[in-house]
Amino acid sequence: MAFTTTMLSWSVLEYRNTMGTQAAYARVAISWATDYLLKCATATPGKLYVGVGDPNADHRCWERPEDMDTVRTVYSVSSSNPGSDVAGETAAALAAASMVFRTVDPKYSASLLKTAKNVMQFAMQYRGAYSDSLGNAVCPFYCSYSGYKDELLWGAAWLYRATNDVFYFNFLKSLGADDLPDIFSWDNKYAGAHVLLARKALLNKDQNFQSFKGEAENFMCKILPDSPYSSTQYTPGGLMYKLPNNNFQYVTSITFLVTTYAKYMKAAKITFNCGSLVVDYILGVNPMKMSYMAGFGANFPKRIHHRGSSLPSLASHPQAIGCNSFQPYYYTSDPNPNILVGAIVGGPNQNDQFADDRTDYSHSEPTTYNNAAIVGPLAYFAGGSHA
Repeated sequence: MAFTTTMLSWSVLEYRNTMGTQAAYARVAISWATDYLLKCATATPGKLYVGVGDPNADHRCWERPEDMDTVRTVYSVSSSNPGSDVAGETAAALAAASMVFRTVDPKYSASLLKTAKNVMQFAMQYRGAYSDSLGNAVCPFYCSYSGYKDELLWGAAWLYRATNDVFYFNFLKSLGADDLPDIFSWDNKYAGAHVLLARKALLNKDQNFQSFKGEAENFMCKILPDSPYSSTQYTPGGLMYKLPNNNFQYVTSITFLVTTYAKYMKAAKITFNCGSLVVDYILGVNPMKMSYMAGFGANFPKRIHHRGSSLPSLASHPQAIGCNSFQPYYYTSDPNPNILVGAIVGGPNQNDQFADDRTDYSHSEPTTYNNAAIVGPLAYFAGGSHA
């Protein structure tokens, strides 16, 4: 949720001028999340709450939100049980959002930034991965596979952009050499931090950030299909293919970086080939002729892996549906009774095939971080600003 909030905030910061009336809706979505994150960060001194609900119990149960009766265990990180990764991402989300609200709600913006600084200080001072502290409360669902250094980099990068405080720049430099991945996601933030920091080199001509510009372009070379340094597989239909489980999360996030870096390059009047992009593929230009956004186009996934979409509404079925009474709704081949309009699913396999099977969560499950990351690219193309 924190990564979702950071990416949605970044989208608004970069593209609000081309978002039109949608910018106001985006701010509502951001504040829905930041209200929650503020509570998580300030409810108890010395603690950052990072999860609600036993994930193992929740995953065994297929219920409507209105019927949920699984245990609501609350999980937190602290100085004795650190979580630099989740804290760094929470700080990034609050810092990015503080800039979104800076002119429209200065008081709220100041609260977000103050809390972001405190959470970032906690992430820096008490080092450790939250999955080491919380164990099976987060693994294997959202383990910190990439470690926590990338979130320290990411959080500090956003605090630096929000404050211009040299303290965060010095911390960035103290982290030493970064990994140079060919991926960007809720777990691995290196590439996103490199693009964000490269902005200073491109738009402000700040020589202190040239190394990040080099790292950002190294990332692009690993993504572009015609690059001799490419380490990225593409499907026969032209889709970037990273991993089998929810591949679209990487497609939307990486596309955001490519389009945003192209935007910076255009403003800086530099040349660097950013190749072809894949938004059209997601919305229907693909071998299946399917839009992978629910409710968009004539042909879209009808059996998405989503409880509220797959179970009948309270209006049509007012009786409670118990935790273990879901089988008739979960295993049916009938379309979901409720269309989750706008949700982007995990996407097709490496051969461009999509079964539209609700039990196949790795391909049919939508996520907030899939959707948050595509807002920027859609606004980029809607604004006609592509280089």
